[in-house]
Amino acid sequence: MQTITFVGNGNMALSIAKGLKESCKIEVVGRSFEKLEKFEKELGVDVEKALLDGFNIEQKTVIFCVKPSNVEEVASKFTGRARVIYSVLAGTTLKKLREHLNPYALVRCMPNLAASVSKSMTTLTGDKTYKDEAKELLGAIGTTLWLESEKELDIATALAGSGPAYLALIAEALTDGAVKEGMKRADAMAVMRGLFDGFGMLIQEIHPALLKDAVMSPGGTTAAGYGALEDSATRAACINAIEKAHKRAKELS
Repeated sequence: MQTITFVGNGNMALSIAKGLKESCKIEVVGRSFEKLEKFEKELGVDVEKALLDGFNIEQKTVIFCVKPSNVEEVASKFTGRARVIYSVLAGTTLKKLREHLNPYALVRCMPNLAASVSKSMTTLTGDKTYKDEAKELLGAIGTTLWLESEKELDIATALAGSGPAYLALIAEALTDGAVKEGMKRADAMAVMRGLFDGFGMLIQEIHPALLKDAVMSPGGTTAAGYGALEDSATRAACINAIEKAHKRAKELS
C-alpha cells in the first residue's frame, strides 16, 4: 500500500486524507504533536506522525497543504528531495514551489472540501509525466480534470475550489426564504438538501439552460421566482464572484 505524506494538518489535508485512507497509508507532518493527534482522531485511522523541523522528504509522495504564505518557512525545515509533490496551495505557482521545495516532480492540484465524501472536483496541472498518477491518486476523492496551464487552474480555483462556499450561501438563502414564508426550519433544511442531492445528479447529464427551461412553465411559480433572481442581478453576481476570486488567486501568485 502506497504511503502518502501530508505536510499540513488543516481542513483540506483532513478532507483529502479521508478520501485516501482506505487505499493509502497516511503520514502527516506538522508543527505540534497535539494537532497531529487531533488530525489522527478525526481521520479515524492510525497515521504516522512527525514534526516539521528536520523532516526528510527524500523520495516521498507529498501532498502539500500549508498556507501559501508559509511556503518558504516550511520548505526551509525539510531535508532531501521529494519524489513528487502535489500542491493544493491556491495561487502558488509551479515556479515558486520548485524554487523553494526542489522536488523531482511537481503537480498543482485544486480539490475542494467535498474530498471528505469522495466527491471533490479536482483540477490538476504540472509535470505531464505524472498526469496519470495524479488523476489516479486524486481520483480517489472524486472527479479529476487535467488542465494545460496554470492560468486555467487559477480560474478553476475560483469555480470549483471556492464553489462550495458560493453554493452554501445559496443553500442557506433559499432555506431562509422558505422559513420567511412560513416553513419550519428543519423541514426547509430537509427540502433544500433533497433539492441539492437531485440537482447534483441532473446537472451531470443536462445543460443548465435546458434544465432551467424544463422547470419553468409560462407564467408559473418558477418563472416568478426566476424573475426575482434576475431582478437582483444574481447571474451578474455569480460571474463577478468568479472574476474576483480569480483575481485574488493571481495576486497570491
